[in-house]
Amino acid sequence: MTDSTGLMPLYWDQQELDRQFDARGTVPDVMPFIAAYRSLTQAVQARIPCTPNIPFGATEPERLDVYPASSSGPASVFVFIHGGYWRALDAADSGFMAEAMTRAGVCVVAVNYTLAPMASLDEIVRQCRAAVAWVHANIAAYGGDPDRIHVGGSSAGAHLAAMVAAPGWTGDAGLPADLVKGLTLLSGLYDLTLIPRSYVNTWMKLDDAAALRNSPLWQLPRSGLRIVGSYAPSETDEFKRQSEVYFAACQAVGCRVQVVLAPGTNHFDLPCVLAEPMSALSVAVRSALAWARAGYQLTGDGIPI
Repeated sequence: MTDSTGLMPLYWDQQELDRQFDARGTVPDVMPFIAAYRSLTQAVQARIPCTPNIPFGATEPERLDVYPASSSGPASVFVFIHGGYWRALDAADSGFMAEAMTRAGVCVVAVNYTLAPMASLDEIVRQCRAAVAWVHANIAAYGGDPDRIHVGGSSAGAHLAAMVAAPGWTGDAGLPADLVKGLTLLSGLYDLTLIPRSYVNTWMKLDDAAALRNSPLWQLPRSGLRIVGSYAPSETDEFKRQSEVYFAACQAVGCRVQVVLAPGTNHFDLPCVLAEPMSALSVAVRSALAWARAGYQLTGDGIPI
């Protein structure tokens, strides 16, 4: 049973509400996963070309890392936005999938942004949209195709990716309505209306209006968008519910949604599955990236050729 909004179970007290939004509580220790993001990214940067710390805005955190595709010709572009509950991590933690992606002919961009509480969520969303606008304007110089941009993210990064795909802002920025051709959304939050009542608001400082304004569930992407979604088996019920409700809503408005679960993963190691070239999740993402290219052929199991 839920309250009058249809969102919050009436039996949730404050402790339970906070537990439902506590991703760290689903693993014994989050720090090994956080360290792995950085070490894996550093190892990738030592093996493949990367142009780091390219500014896309006026402040130091507004920067991105570009990993050009290994193949010639304009490549599909995978823009990855890191998680960290909007208050942690960096683009330097976000290139762990770049080797697998670039070897498959994909250009990878890892986005950085100002963290909360130094920046409001409105500003963080603006920065992520500005980063994708920069990609559209400049990625051709790195071998990427500005007409084949796919945006992905994990946790808070999945929320931000969904906000990049939300309608209404591209026209004001002089960008095409179909700027984003696809999304990869891992363990995201898509309805923030309970955040002002949770412990997360100690750093997010959201009022009800800002929470609603920044909820992708209430501003669904355009029909025809290709979405690959996933969440870990050990997520809290609320994290699982938010993914399921958002994916169903996107499908209802005409998006092509593929949910790929990864058994044995948790909230924090799920994004690292993107670094495994033949994992079901990686194959699905490469298929979605290929979808944006007219005439692109796929094998029977969905692997781009």
